[in-house]
Amino acid sequence: MEIILLERIARLGQMGDVVRVRNGYARNFLLPQGKALRSTAANLKRFDADKTQLEARNLERRGEAESVAVKLNGQTFIIVRQAGENGQLYGSVSTRDLAEIMEVAGFKVGRGQIELNQPIKKIGMHNVVISLHAEVETSVAVNVARSEDEAVRQARGEDLTSGVIDETEDFDEAEGAAEETETDEGPQDETAAEEIDGDAGDDEPKPAEE
Repeated sequence: MEIILLERIARLGQMGDVVRVRNGYARNFLLPQGKALRSTAANLKRFDADKTQLEARNLERRGEAESVAVKLNGQTFIIVRQAGENGQLYGSVSTRDLAEIMEVAGFKVGRGQIELNQPIKKIGMHNVVISLHAEVETSVAVNVARSEDEAVRQARGEDLTSGVIDETEDFDEAEGAAEETETDEGPQDETAAEEIDGDAGDDEPKPAEE
């Protein structure tokens, strides 16, 4: 489908550009959101007539986005979730979860403005880009932990997914040390046994002479 962009869209074009996109993308997102019009002769005339007003509205929205970006930039949001010892979540953290936690903190951010290629599935510190406007982006830190205490430790830089690996390594080292001890003691025990057998042979009574 050919459309007329009513604002700058990343990887598509600038306001007023006529571009071709997939039908589903246009019908489900661009057209309902008021970001584009179908490319027709009537809509081209409509765009030319409304261009000045559209540019003014775009500048206003950009200014609002920049104001929010200043406050949002560098913020950290804590999300507590259940997870296994290796840090794998029993579930995931989606754009809906992030939008809700930001709204609780006083920031109104739409799910579509959160740049998350796939849901978060592991505890840790995650950097997430927020696209507040076609020309305004900012980033926040999402601290996913199993408890508030673990969130504090992660914020200090502690890796809470390494404990299990370290324990396994310690077990392997201890097992290896035990094998080395058995190997070292083995020959000494055999030698001692040979010495005892030798001494016992010397003490045997000799047969009487006729």
